[in-house]
Amino acid sequence: MTTAEESVIPARMEGKFRAVIVCGLLGFGSLIAWNSMLTISDYYYKVFPKYHPSRVLTLMYQPFAVGTMAILAYNESRIDTRRRNIFGYFLFFLSSLLCIVLDLATHGKGGIGPYIGVCIFSAAFGVADAHVQGGMVGDLSFMSPEFMQSFFVGLAASGALTSGLRLITKAAFDKSHDGLRKGAMLFLAISTLFEFSCIFLYAFYFPKLPIVKYYRKKAATEGSKTVSADLAAAGVHQDGEEVKIEDRLTLKQLLFQNIDYLLDLYLIYVLTLSIFPGFLYENTGHHHLGSWYSLVLIGMYNVCDLISRYTPVINFLRVESRKGLMIAILARFLFIPAFYFTAKYADQGWMIMLVSLLGLTNGHLTVCVMTAAPKGYKGPEQNALGNLLVLFLLGGIFSGVALDWLWIIGNGSF
Repeated sequence: MTTAEESVIPARMEGKFRAVIVCGLLGFGSLIAWNSMLTISDYYYKVFPKYHPSRVLTLMYQPFAVGTMAILAYNESRIDTRRRNIFGYFLFFLSSLLCIVLDLATHGKGGIGPYIGVCIFSAAFGVADAHVQGGMVGDLSFMSPEFMQSFFVGLAASGALTSGLRLITKAAFDKSHDGLRKGAMLFLAISTLFEFSCIFLYAFYFPKLPIVKYYRKKAATEGSKTVSADLAAAGVHQDGEEVKIEDRLTLKQLLFQNIDYLLDLYLIYVLTLSIFPGFLYENTGHHHLGSWYSLVLIGMYNVCDLISRYTPVINFLRVESRKGLMIAILARFLFIPAFYFTAKYADQGWMIMLVSLLGLTNGHLTVCVMTAAPKGYKGPEQNALGNLLVLFLLGGIFSGVALDWLWIIGNGSF
């Protein structure tokens, strides 16, 4: 590695803007496949009306995401990040493509067989998510905090854009024959093409950006082995003499030092996923908006979640105090009685306002935690901590999805 290059890049930050854009696109690709499946839930409710698609598909997705993430987090120091991320994006691409193939093969008919197939693809999305989200967050943890923020903005943008496109396709195909199915197939096709492009974006463009090479070389000098393949792909050959093998904190030590940050993420997503999307699809009653109501609620959540991931750049809005973060996150649990009584007694305007607040707090607090936690650690430790953060985030989503079923107790048969 050249010392001259190292001294120049931090000052000039070559390729920083491009890296921020690419991180956003890779974040978008990390969730567009899953968000597409969630957003076309109205189609799956028509094809599989007795099987609670939004709840069951989410429940299929999460155990595989959490289980895979736990294995990857435990072995993060021995896993090639490049292969991990490329495999994840490829699995997203393949599963999205097979969703289209299954629907075309069955001509959009329901039944238990096609439903099991859709559930398998949902589980595959979970495995892919663990590979990509954990790998990318671990990688970005030792780079600029702006890259991490951009990646999480991309995650939220995938939800907002899929919701917006779903409203457009519903309006375009609403009166046409088989309109729901046409809109759903369009969504899955867009998702498939984007996941395919992410494979090449990550494999060939991102590693060659000067600022990315700088951060990865810096991590390598601190003892990180996970960046070797990416450095080789960028044409950087490591000199063994330059690598400082330093003692690093173990996973257990990192866990105890950051248990509050880890619990923060867990609690954020336990609360959010106990309401979104199952409650919004099945437990908000009937209103003037009719079949558009759940789509509007999902759309409002996604748009507000996207907007709020930019708000931490405003200094007086950014929460950096560890105690302040925990208080704000615990206060969000007041949403549970608020949603219950709003669904029972209030009209759709109040529900839209509540959903907007849920999205705003979810995105803002997520970015505050993810950008604050890795500060002060060496590259290998930041990578390990990034994996732990994603593990607790996915664990929170899984717990929230399971608790979401409590809303339908006494409200009809399974």
